[in-house]
Amino acid sequence: MLGQSHNMAIGLNHGLVQGQAHENQSVLPQTHDHEMGSGQSHCVGDDDHNYEDDTELVMDKPEDVSQELSEHNELAVSEGQNLDDNYDLTVVQNHGLDMEPLDDMGVQQAQLLVTPGHVIQARAMVISPNYELHVGQEFADVTSCRRALRDTAIALHFEIQTIKSDKTRFTAKCAAEGCPWRIHAAKLPGVPTFTIRTIHESHTCGGISHLGHQQASVQWVANSVEQRLKENPNCKPKEILEEIHRAHGITLSYKQAWRGKERIMAVMRGSFEEGYRLLPQYCEQVKRTNPGSIASVYGSPTDNCFQRLFISYQASIFGFLNACRPILGLDRTFLKSKYLGTLLLATGFDGDGGLFPLAFGIVDEENDDNWMWFLSELHNLLEVNTENMPKLTILSDRQTGIVNGVEANFPTAFHGFCMRHLSDSFRKEFNNTMLVNLLWDAAYALTVIEFEAKILEIAEISQDAAYWIRRVPPRLWATAYFEGVRFGHLTANIVDSLNTWILEASGLPIIQMMECIRRQLMTWFNERREISMQWTSILVPSAERRVAEALECGRTYRVLRANEAEFEVSSLEATNIVDIRNRCCLCRGWQLYGLPCAHAVAALLSCRQNVHRFTESCFTVATYRKTYSQTIHPIPDKTLWTEVSEGYPNASNAVDVIINPPKSLRPPGRPRKKRARAEDHGRSKRVVHCSRCNQTGHFRTTCAAPI
Repeated sequence: MLGQSHNMAIGLNHGLVQGQAHENQSVLPQTHDHEMGSGQSHCVGDDDHNYEDDTELVMDKPEDVSQELSEHNELAVSEGQNLDDNYDLTVVQNHGLDMEPLDDMGVQQAQLLVTPGHVIQARAMVISPNYELHVGQEFADVTSCRRALRDTAIALHFEIQTIKSDKTRFTAKCAAEGCPWRIHAAKLPGVPTFTIRTIHESHTCGGISHLGHQQASVQWVANSVEQRLKENPNCKPKEILEEIHRAHGITLSYKQAWRGKERIMAVMRGSFEEGYRLLPQYCEQVKRTNPGSIASVYGSPTDNCFQRLFISYQASIFGFLNACRPILGLDRTFLKSKYLGTLLLATGFDGDGGLFPLAFGIVDEENDDNWMWFLSELHNLLEVNTENMPKLTILSDRQTGIVNGVEANFPTAFHGFCMRHLSDSFRKEFNNTMLVNLLWDAAYALTVIEFEAKILEIAEISQDAAYWIRRVPPRLWATAYFEGVRFGHLTANIVDSLNTWILEASGLPIIQMMECIRRQLMTWFNERREISMQWTSILVPSAERRVAEALECGRTYRVLRANEAEFEVSSLEATNIVDIRNRCCLCRGWQLYGLPCAHAVAALLSCRQNVHRFTESCFTVATYRKTYSQTIHPIPDKTLWTEVSEGYPNASNAVDVIINPPKSLRPPGRPRKKRARAEDHGRSKRVVHCSRCNQTGHFRTTCAAPI
């Protein structure tokens, strides 16, 4: 009377795993009332028949699994049972009712189990050996025992509650109220091994009914994704959540995934606190492996909390003083690590226009005192390593701390605005692309006449924009008025140029961050040194291109010679005077860029002079190779510092100094994406007006005034 199309399976409680074996997931026991035949419910055979005595479960391997039907119409599974997909379950009845496995269940084998009032449906599935618990099972210690039980509970979707856990005993029960499942393990005498003594009954709770899990702790998350994070440390918490949900069917919070990742990363790279504690030893390693380098850390006099760190490698100092352009850019970026802070940077430019980091400083916060300290350290390293201090051109956003620091430590330097900061403030105020482009044209104008013409164009579009520009002295940003030599560099937005790796490093512990910077510099020096060895020209590629363009234009100019050094060069646009002895041209291009302009090239060609001899030395390939001639050497792993520092004079002193983490912690909430501009300091905020109550100070959407 039972149709063969019914798909029935035996219901098991948390002893069987759901689906394929590799997913290790359990299914909640399903005990349903199914309609049998046409309109018949719960009637299979005679209701008065007692199936307890004459209905039994026969299996291919009875020595591994023993099952019987209890008088409560439930399937009781004995301790230590092992079910496999290859085991065939057959219901044998004395009254001649035989049920065969149904083929449409796929890899699962389903049968009908007949009871007086129920037809029980379940699936026979594979239990992974990793999640078997049986009496006599042994574990290395109580921690391993707890971990195995936790993994089993997560895989089979039930929660446990620890009753007793100490050095000799461990007892736990199912967290569901009324469920009789219970396990007890104890320590074997004389050894740390734990063994399962008793497992009481099976689950009757039906498993958890939510997507989370009480045992899915941060440590469990860390253990689950440890291997993946070793292969890909940049794995995001969102990806961890997706992987855990896919593998275990558990939904966790973002914070839990983030904390799990941080726990593993702390093991792999060291904790943030350890990074600060090891800073004195790290500085000694920098100076030991790279002689001539400067590395110093400063703590608060009262509690020794971290305040400042300054590092400059000898290879960078040598390259800047002997081969780089005399330009220095100052910038900073805010750190994203646990204790925040600010990374200060001083960067030069090599002959080919590439960034050449000179010094790094980390401070607990950005303020005037810390900028003054950083520039003082910068002045000291340049003064110690050269007899004649170069006359520098410094570019920055000219905030108060930097301006005061430059005036105190580099009084002869030309200090100008970084045009990137200035244009961003201008765009923020007027939000007009045409005006911004005209501002850049005015900045690049070589002569005062060209500059004033661009300002007039801006005034025709917006008088307010022209007034805004006039308030900023042009001698601080306009090429036509700037007194120093910038070689065409109007920006020093170092962070934007280095964001491919420096922003990634800004979230690491402090030593890991400095090591990331050192490795990048070490790689840069080696790569640029090797590339330059392949150049066969006299000048670096960028300078060669600029000279080639000048040669192409200069051949069409008419040249009149006044004496051995002075020339008059005429073109369709204008007539310019060139002095090859003083290397200057009336157009100012030669003296501002360090390379002969088209007028100078025409004059040099007329007297058969080699154009390359009249370029600044920093543009030659020989000088470029000198820039990267020194090597930034590797630093050994921290586990070897004590061993490799034996005999080093200051090694013992560094061990005695302990630096504590700074007091600044990451504030709650989403961090700000944009930093406040120096030009905006002191500016009055725009007054907002409510169109609902006609009052100021709020908008219509936030108005709380009564109508």
